[in-house]
Amino acid sequence: MITDKRLLRAEPSFRVLAKLWRVSWLYVLLICVLGGVGYGALYSAGGGSAKPFAGPQSLRFGLGLVMMLGVAMVPPGALVRLAWPLYAVSLGLLAAVLRVGHVGKGAERWLVLGGVQLQPSELAKIALALALAAWFHRAGRARMGNPLFLIPPALMVAAPVALVLKEPNLGTAVIIAAVGASIFLAAGTRLWQVALVLLPMPFLARIAYQHLHDYQRARITTFLHPESDPLGAGYNIIQSKIALGSGGMWGQGYLHGTQGQLNFLPEKQTDFIFTMIAEEWGLVGGLSVMALLLVMIMGGMLMALRCRHQFGRLLALGISMNFFLYCVVNLSMVMGAIPVGGVPLPLISYGGSAMLTVMFGFGLLLSVYVHRDVQFGDNEA
Repeated sequence: MITDKRLLRAEPSFRVLAKLWRVSWLYVLLICVLGGVGYGALYSAGGGSAKPFAGPQSLRFGLGLVMMLGVAMVPPGALVRLAWPLYAVSLGLLAAVLRVGHVGKGAERWLVLGGVQLQPSELAKIALALALAAWFHRAGRARMGNPLFLIPPALMVAAPVALVLKEPNLGTAVIIAAVGASIFLAAGTRLWQVALVLLPMPFLARIAYQHLHDYQRARITTFLHPESDPLGAGYNIIQSKIALGSGGMWGQGYLHGTQGQLNFLPEKQTDFIFTMIAEEWGLVGGLSVMALLLVMIMGGMLMALRCRHQFGRLLALGISMNFFLYCVVNLSMVMGAIPVGGVPLPLISYGGSAMLTVMFGFGLLLSVYVHRDVQFGDNEA
């Protein structure tokens, strides 16, 4: 067993090896398995070819894996110092989207940098978790009971939410707000303070609905009555439900899903990738993927519980909650339980920004686990 004090006194090269030994390789294996599921699904979405989806996605996954292990070596003290610059950069990128962003599907969500598309809202979720964990990790019970102490972090949550809503991207804005709320609660926010925030929510929701864009209102109408426009606004969710039902218990077979292979299923490589998996592998395959996602979420929560310092606990919780919400929103969306919101299924759906930011988040999660016993006086570890 390598203790943290021995690790501090070790040579730099040995420290890296010691930290690699402390990595949860079982969790890394789960990530690789999920990435393999994504490759198989995208290979099928490409009509039995690595182009145009599976090949580029596997390259991104490989780069993300290297980045993840590199981030896992970074000690918590360095992450605290990184939190504020990263948060500021994410806000700057979100503001830049509103001025020079690339328009896609009625919204400005991407920046084109050197020919590469970047979705800053994905980075904002990770940056917010880092910044809130850094803010709360030294807070005692007395400071948490002071409402004035909670104003700055509340503004930290409100800023990216407002910028993302302006794009507009309602689904991601809700996820960012939920990640922030989960960290507030885990940090020890009083229940009466939470009640004060939740009390005006029904009134704010009514105001927000009045200011929704036409396509967002159409999504809500389609969610309630998809059959009212089966060839228009309701087409996506109707085809998704058909594909889910046609999979049956064991599925139609790999590369033999009718809705997916005949291109009836919309956005089969991104938003509706799970529907394609369920059609080809049936209820058993769909539940297996959901079980794998659940194990990864629970693993992240266990890493948060095993960490001895507040920063690591809150950061691991925020990263795990972000992954959880990704999964819940996407799966609920394709099953027709909530309106379609354009949220991908992590590590499975096609997309560069989501893939790399999710892998960066997993790197932070593994860093928390590697340095779970390190105190903040041991920043050089």
